[in-house]
Order: sequence, then structure tokens, then C-alpha cells
Amino acid sequence: MNQVEEIAPVDAPTFERDVRPQFRPVVMRGVAGGWPVVHAGKVSAEAALEHIAGFDTGRPTDVMIAPQTERGRFFYSDDMRGFNFRRESLTLGNLAAHLREIAEQPDPIGIYAGATAIASHLPGFDKANRLPLIDDMGAVSRIWIGNATQVATHFDLSDNIAVVATGKRRFTLFPPEAVADLYVGPLNVTLAGQPVSMVDPLAPDHDRFPRYANAERRKLVVDLEPGDAIYIPTLWWHHVAASDPINVLVNYWHNDAERGGGFLALVHAMLAIRDQPPAQREAWRAWFDHMVFGSDAPDAAAHLPQHAQGVNGPPSPARDDQIRRFILQVLSS
Repeated sequence: MNQVEEIAPVDAPTFERDVRPQFRPVVMRGVAGGWPVVHAGKVSAEAALEHIAGFDTGRPTDVMIAPQTERGRFFYSDDMRGFNFRRESLTLGNLAAHLREIAEQPDPIGIYAGATAIASHLPGFDKANRLPLIDDMGAVSRIWIGNATQVATHFDLSDNIAVVATGKRRFTLFPPEAVADLYVGPLNVTLAGQPVSMVDPLAPDHDRFPRYANAERRKLVVDLEPGDAIYIPTLWWHHVAASDPINVLVNYWHNDAERGGGFLALVHAMLAIRDQPPAQREAWRAWFDHMVFGSDAPDAAAHLPQHAQGVNGPPSPARDDQIRRFILQVLSS
């Protein structure tokens, strides 16, 4: 089993200089060990929930609920016409109370609130539980509260720093180049935003998904304890399994892909290019290599005067705005 690299907690300049450019996940043990919510959780999970409830505005949030038969796995229904869970609207305080009620049940329902914005639901929590590393990243903090549940293997369009506050979580990660071996589900009908792998990494069906064996050889696995954090770069696939009856995680998405970023370009390329004859697809490959992926792509318009470089010029706010207007003009004509 391949392990995620572990590094000592670092400051923001060191992170930007030495960690982010490597484009690989890293774990920072104990980086949030001084958080009050972490200290409360070491007394009891209920104490951690009480700490959180002290900041609760009473604003409802989206809660996902799966029946006992799903054993905490949130996924599609068997016929792929829907999902194996339902959504309800609860306050975080009500969710915390329910988690306490079912904590001792041997076979509880799966329930969690995911990606709830801390600023709107728990104002003051960030100040009390501060992570200096993200101060200048423009990150939005979100909280995940639930019981022993699984988040299906997916990727994010943003870089992610996730901190375990209470309970334990196992992260199983796959590099972006494993995409062909992960059997990607629908791009436009998803569980909670991003496409997911159809393979359950805790019980893979190798007969149905034979190429998944290739992904397994590349996977990284790490168990996180309260106070530990993991950095997951954009497009790295990750499955997250919480194992305790009460679990709390805080994550910070940052470097967001504006307006869908490359994912939206990918979907449009499927419409515009993928179904063309092979010779045309290869011709477009040459264009993409020259204008997008090639090492000299940033200089593709260098032979033109600066004022004439247009949408294929070097990055700038003016160039970006020109590209958006060009795309809107073509799509609306």
C-alpha cells in the first residue's frame, strides 16, 4: 500500500515555494492540534459538537441521509435513475442532536452535512479555530459533520486543504492520470457536484471494472487523526471514509477554477471534437498541442504585434475578458 508523503507543518511561503508546485498530496500531522474543537473532541465527540453548537446561527443546511442498508455509502441507486439517499434541511444543532441520539446504535442510518459554509452557519468558528496556513489563500472554509459515512471517489476543481477535527478519516487517493481506470460516472448527473468513480474502493468489483486493478497500483492511502491535515491538489481523485460514530472535518477550497475551468472546456470538446472522424480529431490534437498543452504554447502568438495577439495572446485580465466575450458571441450566434 502506497502511503501519502508526510511533512512537518509549514508556513504559507514555504507551502507555496516547496509544496504546491509538486502537485502531489501531502499530510501535515498535528497542524491543527491546538484548535479548541480538537481539544474538545479528545474529551468526547459530544464536547466537540457542543463547541460547534456554540457558534450555530440556526440557519438550515443540506443534510444527506442514507438507509441502514447502504452502510454509510452515498451513491447512485442500483438502476442509475436516482440516488440511494435523500436530502433534508436541518440546522447543524439539530444534526448534532441526532448524531448523539444514534451514536450507540450498532447499525445506524448514514447521515452527514457536507461542505456547509462556516461563515454563514458558524460565524466565529474560524477565529476560534484558526489555520494560519490558509490566511492569504482566499480560501472558503466549510464544515462536514456526520457519522461513519463514505464520500465516493471524486475530484475537485479547486485545491483542497482538509483538517480532521473529530473522529478518524481514511483518504484513498488516485492521481489524475488514473482517470481511465476509475470508470467515471455521469458528468452532468452527480451526487453532490463533481463526477465520481463507479468503483467502490472498499469492495471493488474487478469483474465489472477490470481496469481498476491499474488504479489500485497507483493509489495512495492515509489515515488522519484529529488535528491532522491533508493537502489534495486539483483533479486528484479521493475517496473519504469516516469511521467513528461522530466525525467533524473542516476543509478549505482555494484556487477555484473560474466558471468551470478546464472541466467545462472538456465537456464542450466532447461535443465539438470527440465524435468527429479520426483524421479531424488528430488535426485538432495538433491545435491543442500548439495552443494549450505544448511547452511553447504560451508563446503561440509571439510572432504577432502585441496589439494584434487577441485571444491567443499571453494571460491578462483584458485577454481573459476578450476570450469570454468571444465565446459568448460564438455560442449565442
